[in-house]
Amino acid sequence: QVQLVESGGGLVQPGGSLRLPCAASGSIFTIYRTGWYRQAPGKQRDSVAWITSDGSTRYADTVKGRFTNSRDNTQNTVYLKMNSLKPRDTAIYYCNAQHIIVSSVQNWGRGTQATVSS
Repeated sequence: QVQLVESGGGLVQPGGSLRLPCAASGSIFTIYRTGWYRQAPGKQRDSVAWITSDGSTRYADTVKGRFTNSRDNTQNTVYLKMNSLKPRDTAIYYCNAQHIIVSSVQNWGRGTQATVSS
């Protein structure tokens, strides 16, 4: 079982930035696709960004150009850097790891709250 722990959330003004780390319990990046999702109050959980097993990054259109997804293999940590934040980015952000072969094997962190408000 892969353990994922997110941190780095908080309150920020519009236009500000946050960086969310997600620490994994082991060296999983070669066999797991990692991603970030978010869920706003009353809304479904949506995909934000993800890194494939070959290291390619993908982004939802709503965050493209503002968010950067990266990972540090030596630290077993995935990062989501969020710039030019908008009130609509307010949500709980979740880290996800999905096995690249057995896609039904998924692990989630508990989430971290990011609030964008003046």
